[in-house]
Order: sequence, then structure tokens, then C-alpha cells
Amino acid sequence: MAERLITPIQKRFSDVDSFMHVNNIWQQSYFDMGKTEFYTKVLGVTGVFDKLRIITASTHTDYIGQVRLTDDIVVMTDVSRLGNKSMTLHQCIMCGDRVLTESSSVMVAFDFETQQTVQIPDEWRAKLMLYLEER
Repeated sequence: MAERLITPIQKRFSDVDSFMHVNNIWQQSYFDMGKTEFYTKVLGVTGVFDKLRIITASTHTDYIGQVRLTDDIVVMTDVSRLGNKSMTLHQCIMCGDRVLTESSSVMVAFDFETQQTVQIPDEWRAKLMLYLEER
């Protein structure tokens, strides 16, 4: 993986609001698609159904330009920070070389049995470090 993970997005007609652009709520779901692909390809897990999961602790989004139904868009996902219990994912919705929406999310390793945050597992950390070295 030499660069940020790129996830092509297929928009639906229902994603568009009365202003003829993709509603902000749907843009968040596009970021979730990018996160899911990142977890699967980089970590080898979905982070969704296991006892140990990845949850969102914080997110911030900047809407820079309008995403339209006819735009050919992708979500680019990258790690901008790796901590002990969390990592920060930086994501962009791109149309060609234009950034339309940008998001930063703090993702935390969470044990659902104990209901507590935990250290990022060594196996995940090794895969994240390899990803960060190769990009």
C-alpha cells in the first residue's frame, strides 16, 4: 500500500436532497464505507462484530464544496496519528483532484465485554506500523 486507501463511492438518487447535492448525512456514510474498507484491508478485521471493536470517539467534518449526484467521487482514508488506545483517521471525499469534504475521526479500541477502552492490540499495531511505513 504505497498511498492512502481509495474507496470508490456509488451514490444513490436518494442521497440527493432538494438542493440537488448529496446531503451531509450521506457523506458521513461514505466516510464509514472508507473506514470499513480501511479496517478490512489494513487490519484484516471489520471492527464491527467482534468482542474487540473500533469505535468513534470524536469526529470533525469540514464541508468545502458541494457533492453532486453526477460527481465521480472517492473517499481517501489515511492514518494521521497512532496512539496507545486510539488512532486518528483523516478522510477526504474527492472529485478528481478537488477535496469536497474533509473529516478527521478519533477511533478507539474498545472491549465490549468489559465496556472499556483498551490498548490497540499488538497485531493491529504491527499492521498499522507496516501501513504507515509503506505509504
